Amino acid sequence: MRIAFVVGRFPVLSEAFILNQIIGLIDRGHDVDIYALEGFSGEEKVHPDVEKYHLLDRAFYAPQVPDNYIWRTLKAFGLLVRHGSKDPKLCLKALNFFQYGKRAASLRTLYTTIPFLQSQPYDIVHCQFGTYALQVLGAHQIGAVQGKFVSAFRGYDISWYVKEKGEEVYRELFEYADFFLTNCNFFRRRVISLGCEPEKIVVHGSGINCSRFTFKPRHFPEDGRIRIATTGRLIEKKGIEYAIRAVAQLTKTYPNLEFNIIGDGYLRESFEQLIQDLGVTDSVKLLGWRQQQELIEILDRSHIFVAPSVTAADGNQDAPVNTLKEAMAMGLPVIGTYHGGIPELIEEGVSGYLVPERDADAIALKLQQLIDHPQNWPAMGQAGRRYVEQHYDMNQLNDELVELYQSLIQPQNPALVRDLISTASR
Repeated sequence: MRIAFVVGRFPVLSEAFILNQIIGLIDRGHDVDIYALEGFSGEEKVHPDVEKYHLLDRAFYAPQVPDNYIWRTLKAFGLLVRHGSKDPKLCLKALNFFQYGKRAASLRTLYTTIPFLQSQPYDIVHCQFGTYALQVLGAHQIGAVQGKFVSAFRGYDISWYVKEKGEEVYRELFEYADFFLTNCNFFRRRVISLGCEPEKIVVHGSGINCSRFTFKPRHFPEDGRIRIATTGRLIEKKGIEYAIRAVAQLTKTYPNLEFNIIGDGYLRESFEQLIQDLGVTDSVKLLGWRQQQELIEILDRSHIFVAPSVTAADGNQDAPVNTLKEAMAMGLPVIGTYHGGIPELIEEGVSGYLVPERDADAIALKLQQLIDHPQNWPAMGQAGRRYVEQHYDMNQLNDELVELYQSLIQPQNPALVRDLISTASR
């Protein structure tokens, strides 16, 4: 199959779940092109698979759309001069606001069409977030990109974006696209409530490469230094503030605690100040972004993992967090929140604990419970590893994805789609 993946920026270190699908499809003999609507990421660190699979050679970048309409128009004129000869009729269709409405009139369809000029038809056009599916919708309608149109909803696109733009924002997409995916049941229910037909959407989790995350039973450390970890962008919805406050409470009783926070974001300075104000600079460390192997090494030395996600003020929510899956695969007992798709991943009291959002006291209580009962760590870690292997193994999920694609391009076998809906949406 020929498959087009539509993403925002590329490559992005925090989006290993997209890389896992890309390389899984390539390994299975399929041809994958990558279209980045928001340009090159510019990140200094890249996932090793980007280089191993020469993915930058498969990437095409859309020109960025200026907010100012005058500059947007001038830039559009330049794009037509440089690229219009590749397919003049298609470029004119991208500007036909009489037929294609506001998207064409805003020139956004033209900007999105540019990277697809002279592309061959695809079997599948897979947009990795609903917001990017909306951007590609116009280009697909005019035939700039051809193939079964699939959109995945993953988090902010079905939480914050809907709150920002209104509950009708995806109405046209629901009617036009061929199929939809969500990464958890929580978001599938949300998409259906907004008007998507239930038979057009399945749950397809974000997979991890379990073989890269070696399981190790956790035991109380001989040196007595208990290492807690969390990974994620330093943004509101990750709830890291509450984990910092929880650890600060416990350092009075357990002075040998070490809390490592892997990630970066706009709240970094705020967290640095909070750590200083709480007097825990010796215990709480902001490590910044790390490549996957560096992250694995940190998790390998850790004993407990915390994923304290919250619903942000703008409505942004998380699915089952991939870094949480990685920690569970490595055998760490975990603490998460009753938030978004996280309760679909953690079984309370079996692989870890769940606490209310924004409750530092509850996190501290569960951390203390784990610290005081290290004999429970190995069994919790084994339960977590087993659950991740059963439900989030990358190879199994990529096989399922190929099967789903094939069902879309082989409409003579509708039973296959029904089977996928019944199994993938449990």
